[in-house]
Amino acid sequence: MTTYEQAVKIANILDKKIAQDIKISEISDVTILADYMGRSSTQVKSLADEVEYQMDEAGISVSHIEGHRSNSWILLDYVDIIVNIFNEEAREFYDLERLWQDGKELDLSGILEE
Repeated sequence: MTTYEQAVKIANILDKKIAQDIKISEISDVTILADYMGRSSTQVKSLADEVEYQMDEAGISVSHIEGHRSNSWILLDYVDIIVNIFNEEAREFYDLERLWQDGKELDLSGILEE
């Protein structure tokens, strides 16, 4: 599975769990940290748990987790994909859209499964 396909899979997992305001930015031209940065908000722990479970089922294990005890923000590091799940307040505070504005935001219309 390519990195892009993994990012789309994660977006679909989040969408099925009714995550709000899902965004994916391709940041491979901006940084060597990762190829894609995903963001979502609401239901922080349950969304992170579902992404981790579904990706494990697909044979892709998370390499590092930050903030898992937090109710406001969790980061899942899949080496080439970093998934950030925030509640609304934390998302506004960290403002990753501004921080990674040089990345190319993917158009998710037609990508997310109905």
